[in-house]
Amino acid sequence: MPSTEKLDTHHKALTLNLNASAFGSFAEIGAGQEVSHWFFVVGGASATVAKTVSAYDKEVSDDLYGSGSRYVSRQRLAAMLDKEWSQLLAQLSDSRGAHTRFFSFVDTVSARNFAGTNDAHGWVGLRFQSQPAGPPNDVLLHINMRDPSNVLQQEAVGILGVNLIYAAYYELQTEESFLAGLAEDVVKERIEIDYIDLSGPAFEGWDRRTLLARLVSGGFAEAVFFPSKGPAVPPTEALYKKALVLAPGYFGHGDPAHSEVHMRLLASAIQELQKELGDTNVSAGRVAPAGFFCLTIAPLTPNEPVVEVPDLLRRIDALLAAGGDVLLFRQGELYNMETLVNRYTQAPVRFVAGLSLIIRAFEDIYGNLEGRLLEALARLFAQNVRIYAYPMPAAELRERLKDFSASGWEWSETNGMVSATQLRHAPPLGHLFAYLLASNFLVPMQIPATLKADA
Repeated sequence: MPSTEKLDTHHKALTLNLNASAFGSFAEIGAGQEVSHWFFVVGGASATVAKTVSAYDKEVSDDLYGSGSRYVSRQRLAAMLDKEWSQLLAQLSDSRGAHTRFFSFVDTVSARNFAGTNDAHGWVGLRFQSQPAGPPNDVLLHINMRDPSNVLQQEAVGILGVNLIYAAYYELQTEESFLAGLAEDVVKERIEIDYIDLSGPAFEGWDRRTLLARLVSGGFAEAVFFPSKGPAVPPTEALYKKALVLAPGYFGHGDPAHSEVHMRLLASAIQELQKELGDTNVSAGRVAPAGFFCLTIAPLTPNEPVVEVPDLLRRIDALLAAGGDVLLFRQGELYNMETLVNRYTQAPVRFVAGLSLIIRAFEDIYGNLEGRLLEALARLFAQNVRIYAYPMPAAELRERLKDFSASGWEWSETNGMVSATQLRHAPPLGHLFAYLLASNFLVPMQIPATLKADA
């Protein structure tokens, strides 16, 4: 067993090379052979490396792993894992299987191109045995590379790969120890992991939803995606080139009545955006707008603790059960959410929020910004962004404002309901609010017929 002392990448690779039972293959596409390189430079690689290959040419890659999928995709990663694993076992299980824990490491990445015009991201996978002749276990990751140059991104992928193999053999005690080992020296500052999938007996009892949430709570990702239907995917695959409606909120009430209200809010906003885009969106062949509920691990106020993962999952599960898709963000400000989604789409982005949340945004101090509220609004509305202001019952609005001591807001009512055009505040804040309404940055939504009937 290695020392419990924290090891750098060099010593992790060397420890694996000195482990006579770990032996495997490497297939790396798109950023050089940076992971296998570590095992060669530290010495003793013949005890660990069975084969290393870089199928960089597309025709060669298709010949090895089949055609028909994007080259940087989960489908291509899965094909690589299957091919490399079956070949490794076919070649070596008879001679070494009784005393060897085999592994296959694969990655397919799009590192920064010469012009810097591509999306620097990739898929990383590991299949390994926990004991000789044992069943395989899989780890699949989607990563975003943050370094500014191709060379640095290659280096970061190399460190991540060594971390992954080392963590699979030495740091599977808990979900926390595995993620911490995976992230060491590279994740957060240089690489973002916004998707993880685990399978096999080594991960029995581990919850995939918890792992996704921990990627955000641990600072490994800016956001992760929870679908109401189908398997989880990275945010890029849920958001790519789509017009979006984002519904931020706390969503503390998970009962069916509140869930119905939340779904009504999101559906109304999607319908509003469809109307706004008109026939041009259909004629241009674009997909229909997508809507997401948005939660954050950030506390509502600076004095509150960071939200615990079980509480987050309780609220997420209630939204999923109602049929809503969920994005979980690390940061709570709307302009930070917008920055994240603008990585993946240049189509219109619309937030939809009840009046109490909009008022809370106006009341926030934004102490991290030099320009405070004005800078926050400038960042938010710098792109093709608007906020749909959803009406609220006056009684509910009054109660919500008590939660964060908002003062100076007045309104008139229509059948017990308040719309954005009925909100008022004394100058100068009132002038700013009126300007956003008049400029159509803040779009009042009509009171839904169901709400009028309920009133």
